[in-house]
Formats: sequence, structure tokens, C-alpha cells
Amino acid sequence: MDGNKEITLEERMQQTEEILRKMETMELTLQESFKLYREGMEQLQKCSEMIDSVEKQLQIIEEGGNTDE
Repeated sequence: MDGNKEITLEERMQQTEEILRKMETMELTLQESFKLYREGMEQLQKCSEMIDSVEKQLQIIEEGGNTDE
């Protein structure tokens, strides 16, 4: 993956869904399950941060401000 490319919310959600699918359908060791769980939680945290950022930008716009992002 290109380190300079920012991952979109949709791509992060797709990655999270893939992790969940692996956890549901594959026979995994406890360590493998924990690794996937941790990766999924990290993805969800990043998704939450992205959504929060957009909500803040919308709030600024609704209040008549301007955002350059």
C-alpha cells in the first residue's frame, strides 16, 4: 500500500468487514483471533475519528464559518 495515499472511510469500513469475515469463517488460533480483533478495533477507531472530523466541519459550516479542509 502507498504510504502517501490517505485511506477513505469507505475503504476502512471495507477492511473492517473483511477482518470480521475472516474471524467468522476461518479457524484461527487465539493469537490470530486477537491480532484480527485488534486490527479491527484500530480500523473502527480511525473510522470514528474520520466521522467526528466531518461532523465538526459540518457544524462550523452550519454556524456560518468557513473550513478550508
